[in-house]
Amino acid sequence: MFIPHTDADRKAMLDTIGEKSIESLFDGVPNQYRFPKLKLAPALSEMEALAELKTIAAANDTAEDFVSFLGAGAYHHYIPAGVDAVLRRGEFYTSYTPYQPEVSQGTLQAIFEYQSLMVSLTGMEVSNASHYDGATALAEAVNMARAIQRGKRSKVILSPGIHPQYREVVNTYERSSALEILGENVDLAKGPEALIDLLDENTSIVCVAYPDFFGRIYDYSELAKAVHDVGALLAVSVNPLSLGLLKAPGDFGADIVTGEGQPLGIPLSFGGPYLGILTTKEDHVRSLAGRLVGETHDDRGQRGYVLTLSTREQHIRRERASSNICTNQGLMMLAATAYVSLMGKSGMRDVAEHCYQKAHYAAEQIVALPGYELLWSDRPFFHEFAIQGPKPAAELNEALLAEGVVGGYDLSQEYPDLTNSNLYAFTEMNSRDEIDFLVSLLAELGNA
Repeated sequence: MFIPHTDADRKAMLDTIGEKSIESLFDGVPNQYRFPKLKLAPALSEMEALAELKTIAAANDTAEDFVSFLGAGAYHHYIPAGVDAVLRRGEFYTSYTPYQPEVSQGTLQAIFEYQSLMVSLTGMEVSNASHYDGATALAEAVNMARAIQRGKRSKVILSPGIHPQYREVVNTYERSSALEILGENVDLAKGPEALIDLLDENTSIVCVAYPDFFGRIYDYSELAKAVHDVGALLAVSVNPLSLGLLKAPGDFGADIVTGEGQPLGIPLSFGGPYLGILTTKEDHVRSLAGRLVGETHDDRGQRGYVLTLSTREQHIRRERASSNICTNQGLMMLAATAYVSLMGKSGMRDVAEHCYQKAHYAAEQIVALPGYELLWSDRPFFHEFAIQGPKPAAELNEALLAEGVVGGYDLSQEYPDLTNSNLYAFTEMNSRDEIDFLVSLLAELGNA
């Protein structure tokens, strides 16, 4: 640790508090627990340390080493070089949240641009400065609904099509609350109409996914109307990249839109750090979890950025705050901002169309194989779909991995009834040759 004080500084501080040495400050700690010695390896030179780190890193396999068809919430997309060039600027690289915000004009402008882009994508009116990930963003939406309704409603409806880990986080958040969580056991084959049957005057919020965990696309217009008819809110958890092609949730009546921003220029990183998107209508801005940056002008007429709103526990709201999250994912937010800015409207649509078309090409080839069936074949899907095969998913995936292919997500891990079922994802990074190779391997394994 670097300690900037001189011996004279330390002596003056010790004299002030009446102590003779720093060690005497720990007299209350039993001797056997004082100043433990760390069993560290001998010191290494820079060259030796770099070699050791490279050896450790070489043990990791990445999406660059294998052909990957694994998604389930984290996706292998191409990231333009410009994204990394922006992130590695010294002004941004170590920053994550401005504690003296108006001094951090560059960071504040980046957040303002991010908010503007997320509002445009989702069809909402305001966005916060980002959350930890898609799961916490959804949980914060549930808390927002309770704050908006002043705790007068106690029923939350979660669609079973929401990512199972997101639902788990919501349940963890609300474990000690009085909220009743329903909907997770609804038949997966049923659409939004099954959730309508659960609505009543005590419903606070209904949460759905778009596309859902299985890649399926639903029109939630009728659900939104039914939700609003009972005075509840509709929250939609999105894959933001799909919004380059699909209708924005704001266009079919969403009140809150959340999502995982990882597809927007953030690499696969063994689970994070990722990015939580949270947008809503202007009417709900006072209950918006996190922080909000605004644009203004100073007394010289120059454009400037300020921290406009922070409904967080460290500020004046204290226990009345709608959230205790006070950190935004600054670097990941910047990555998403750079990615969407570089891609633009046409680029976002182009990537989304590549994902859509390649997934549908793959589905056509796979279902033509004996023993393979597309689950929920009556539903449109984006770039992910579930296939029930002739063998256990884990067995198929192990055989695929031996051929340098990362297979789909074994759905039986979360849905025991979906035996022999894999969730396959396809992005612009999967070539037609790679898809054909997967199909040939599945054909061979199905006959083995």
